[in-house]
Amino acid sequence: MNATADRKPVHLAVYDTLADWETGHATAHLARAGHRIRTVGPSTDPVTSIGGLRIQPDTALDDVRPEDSSLLILPGADLWDTSGDLAPFARKARAFLEAGVPVAAICGATAGLAREGLLDDRDHTSAVSFYLAATGYAGGGRYVETDAVTDRNLVTAGPTEPVAFAREIFRLLGVYEGEVLDAWYRLFHDSDPAAYAVLEKAGAA
Repeated sequence: MNATADRKPVHLAVYDTLADWETGHATAHLARAGHRIRTVGPSTDPVTSIGGLRIQPDTALDDVRPEDSSLLILPGADLWDTSGDLAPFARKARAFLEAGVPVAAICGATAGLAREGLLDDRDHTSAVSFYLAATGYAGGGRYVETDAVTDRNLVTAGPTEPVAFAREIFRLLGVYEGEVLDAWYRLFHDSDPAAYAVLEKAGAA
């Protein structure tokens, strides 16, 4: 049987006001590497991104189980900071992490995880430290001033680091490694043309 068919899908959370730009590098290159991407909404009703994109979720959050997934990606959204509507996604992230299934959160989603207590005992990052401090969480001592952080099976990043966010996801899932991973980052973060040759040689271009 095809190994790609056997691979559990990556679940991308989608909800109203989601930040379109934060997960595109990750999902596009995961798909190119053979990972199926499934969108997960609060329900299967359509949602609308910050950029006005209308997205029909593949499945509802209540129907997603960690054992059926290889990763849960949580993008930022205005709703993380303006209501409690997305708290169920943070609770689902807890279930994933407790089951040993990776979670990747960027921008406002990191605040959601902070409120859920999931950053108290893990190194992490976000937009700025005081953004997370405003949640009242207990993990301020584990905050790292860097582009993206992976601690065990959790990736975090700030809103201006979608490429570093993708890099950490690829490293965690073994999509790209070593020189190839470094080249991918240099190409898409630094526009380094020399990096393309490395990717092309590795069949990752």
